Amino acid sequence: MFSTKRACPSCGRSFAELDPRLFSFNSRHGWCESCYGTGVEMPGFDEQQSGEELWWNEWYAHTPEACGACHGQRLNPTALSVRFRERSIAQLAGESVAAGAAFFARLRLGTRERQIARDLLAEIRARLKFLERVGLGYLQLDRAAPTLSGGEAQRIRLAAQLGSNLQGVCYVLDEPTIGLHPRDNQILLESLSELAGHRNTLVVVEHDEETIRRADHVLDLGPAAGVRGGEVVGAGTVQDLTGNPRSTTGRFLREPLLHPAQPHRAVNAATPLLTLERVTLHNIKGSDIRVPLGRLVVITGVSGSGKSTVARDVLYANLRRLLAENAPAGKRRRRAAGTQLIGCDAVRGLEHVDRVLEVDQTPIGKTPRSCPATYVGFWDEIRRIYAGTTEARIRGYSASRFSFNTAGGRCEACEGQGVKTIEMSFLPDVKVLCDVCGGRRFNSETLSVLWREASIGDVLAMNVDDAVGFFAAHPRVHHALKLLQDVGLGYLTLGQPSPTLSGGEAQRIKLVTELSKVRDDVARGPRQRPKHTLYVLDEPTVGLHMADVEKLIHVLHRLVAAGNTAVVVEHNLDVMAEADWILDLGPEAGDGGGRIVAQGPPGEIARRRKRSHTGRVLDDFLRERTRDVAPAE
Repeated sequence: MFSTKRACPSCGRSFAELDPRLFSFNSRHGWCESCYGTGVEMPGFDEQQSGEELWWNEWYAHTPEACGACHGQRLNPTALSVRFRERSIAQLAGESVAAGAAFFARLRLGTRERQIARDLLAEIRARLKFLERVGLGYLQLDRAAPTLSGGEAQRIRLAAQLGSNLQGVCYVLDEPTIGLHPRDNQILLESLSELAGHRNTLVVVEHDEETIRRADHVLDLGPAAGVRGGEVVGAGTVQDLTGNPRSTTGRFLREPLLHPAQPHRAVNAATPLLTLERVTLHNIKGSDIRVPLGRLVVITGVSGSGKSTVARDVLYANLRRLLAENAPAGKRRRRAAGTQLIGCDAVRGLEHVDRVLEVDQTPIGKTPRSCPATYVGFWDEIRRIYAGTTEARIRGYSASRFSFNTAGGRCEACEGQGVKTIEMSFLPDVKVLCDVCGGRRFNSETLSVLWREASIGDVLAMNVDDAVGFFAAHPRVHHALKLLQDVGLGYLTLGQPSPTLSGGEAQRIKLVTELSKVRDDVARGPRQRPKHTLYVLDEPTVGLHMADVEKLIHVLHRLVAAGNTAVVVEHNLDVMAEADWILDLGPEAGDGGGRIVAQGPPGEIARRRKRSHTGRVLDDFLRERTRDVAPAE
């Protein structure tokens, strides 16, 4: 029976006329009344909150459970009961951008439907096309914003602007190529060119070589970093920049890196392996992942192919649970047998690895008391140097007197932070230099103790480059400072507050800390085997200039040369070319990815150009950037 009143003739239940708001999970008319349109269990969340509050995005990072009422579909039962081509709107939104575009491309409508959907279909198809053009075809249409990477969110905004057809707008983009495979990079650059072609201006902050080469006008800042930078070194075309002797960027464009920097380490039957058996998580389709140990291993593939799933969600997550500091191999095997693994059936080769560490770009400290000197660990040695001076011994000062984290020698006005926080009503808090110590962190009595005519406060204010010479006679301090200099952080001051460091700076400081441990292992002597550490790095070149990428490559080689393994998720071709072993996932993103397309040394991957996007771009790259080196023993 059919009713013209949208009411059931048996029970009398009726429904309001369908309204677009019914199909929006941001409207009270459409959202699930249990989760208020979030699709997840969020205790404490109600209709008075937008979900945009900062504290919810911290909470969302812990992978919440799906809502039990709507099963993650976000809408109420009435909205979910409406079907178009046998699908609810939630089922359609659960498709990827590429699948959604295919659905609307093959959609055939009747005469009445065509009249209704004429303008709507044109808009839908155009917006889906723009999302595909910026390399986001793998994303689900209903993907929650907190789960997007910074690069994905930026490209979504770019796709929205491509569809706006605005003119005379100045767009500012900060490193839009972050997280993009070179294949997708070309797609992005074409989109930017189209945006500029609509009489718009694009100001792009970028380190990517191809983006720089395609720019109409380049502004190069430098000549170095920190206090040694801040000047406009060059301005003009790329040709102008390559001819500028002061421009570091110009030098790398003129004389790009040649590869490999050192012979590749061979992977053969004698190489120990760490194997993840039958990985099935997200879009990974039951593959066996083999990681050769004692090698620089790079995981590649187009954006969304499953690289981070393998490296972080399966490899790192399982090793972190299975490995215990100083636990014997037998105990580790028993632990592995009784541990519920994440995303794989078994982990083999665990006996070859002692510890696992993810070296990411998260801050090294949350308070101004944390700084490079304390994090790397040579500040204690500096405190002992000052405690050993004649003046300190006469006064009875121990090393604790020269700590800004404990009372006694620090400035109590700022409690050793060097800054004071001023609370502003209705505005963010403001930090100002302490007016008592002037930012030097210590009281006047402590600052009166001098070593080589410098106080402990002066040392904190030194940059790394100056401190290398200052502590040349103290091997432990000098070694750590030299490592900081080697990774391109010579411009940082020893006491720079950790919250002011960029993600790339924080990551390189963590690498320096690990390199300093390599020296400690060597100092123990040959009788004690150095610990084999497996390092996991997810796109460490983010935010790095070409000169910094070169330094990063040297650091990775040093870690591996010390008997460790580095597993690096990366899109940067310079890093790929230096790998001992490449694991290429794909061939596409999302459901079209998750398989091992190719694996082997860079030359082997380059020979797979017909089936691998990485192979194609790597082959072109190596033809221009390969140097002749003898193979490694």
